[in-house]
Amino acid sequence: QVQLVESGGGLVQAGGSLRLSCVASGSIFLINAMGWYRQAPGKQRELVATITSDGTRNYADSVKGRFTISRDNAKNTVYLQMNSLKPEDTAVYYCNAEAVVEITLKFLQVWGQGTLLTVSL
Repeated sequence: QVQLVESGGGLVQAGGSLRLSCVASGSIFLINAMGWYRQAPGKQRELVATITSDGTRNYADSVKGRFTISRDNAKNTVYLQMNSLKPEDTAVYYCNAEAVVEITLKFLQVWGQGTLLTVSL
């Protein structure tokens, strides 16, 4: 199967920056889109940004101009550079990948365990 492991969350002051990383591992044949989602307390999980294997990016309006998603296909890794952070960015951030596994070529939607970002005033 395929696993995603996020890292880079933590506590940061408003206006600060942080970078999240997510590494995919396992029986990977290929990965299509990768992305970041977040869930704030009491709210539904929402899309933050996605990036396809050819580099096409999509952002939520709330993070456009502040967040940048990128990926290293050779390392099966996706990054989220977050600048000008606001308290409303506080949430658990989840990595997501659309993966095709080896041998069976089965398509999977895979989620990481989440990493907490807290932005203080």
